Amino acid sequence: MRTNDTSTAFTPGPTPKSVRAPDGTVHTVPDGWILVPPGDAALTRRVRAAGESWSVAEKRGRKVFSRGVWAPAATVDRIRTELESERSTETYARRKQADANRREKVQTEYVEEFWLAVRAFLNFHAAHATVADRLAHAVAAHATPVGSGTVARTKRIPVEQRAEAAVIAWLRHQTTGYDSMAIPRVKGKRREVRRMLARRSHELLDRYRRGDTIPEGCPLRIALAKLPQSGAA
Repeated sequence: MRTNDTSTAFTPGPTPKSVRAPDGTVHTVPDGWILVPPGDAALTRRVRAAGESWSVAEKRGRKVFSRGVWAPAATVDRIRTELESERSTETYARRKQADANRREKVQTEYVEEFWLAVRAFLNFHAAHATVADRLAHAVAAHATPVGSGTVARTKRIPVEQRAEAAVIAWLRHQTTGYDSMAIPRVKGKRREVRRMLARRSHELLDRYRRGDTIPEGCPLRIALAKLPQSGAA
């Protein structure tokens, strides 16, 4: 098997069997080629390394989504057969289980680390310790799942900053009308609205940090009360 990746990058073309090159030109997929859909990383990696192939990806917003890899059907069929043979062995099954156990352990440890970081950021007065626990659990449960795409999954900033950003994001969606706001499509307007809501969220958190008496109509109380098995805050 060749070890070098010779796959060429494209975006989807105007028809199901066409792709668009970076320079804008449209290319028809060669006869005898098939599309390997995303989802099987080992298959995709080996197909790319086995010879010429066309990788297709599509950017939506700030995220890039794989649409698969076009490659000769004979190459794909051969590699699929090889993988099926490897995956049918007991050694492979044991390795997969060990990998799964390792990933689960890492995830469990990260969830705990993230929860503690959120709890430290909240720093609520002892009178509101129960609210802090429930809010920290709610934020961690939403933000830490693998593949969630939230700020909690990034490694570009310290966990303390991830925790703060995740709390503010949770409050924005759960305690404000942000999701239903009609925000003008003006450059910088959405960022301005988010900054304004973030200030409100920080003010809300500060009341809990000071130990203020919190009214029944507090948006955080209401949001937590809507969570499964939460009861009133």
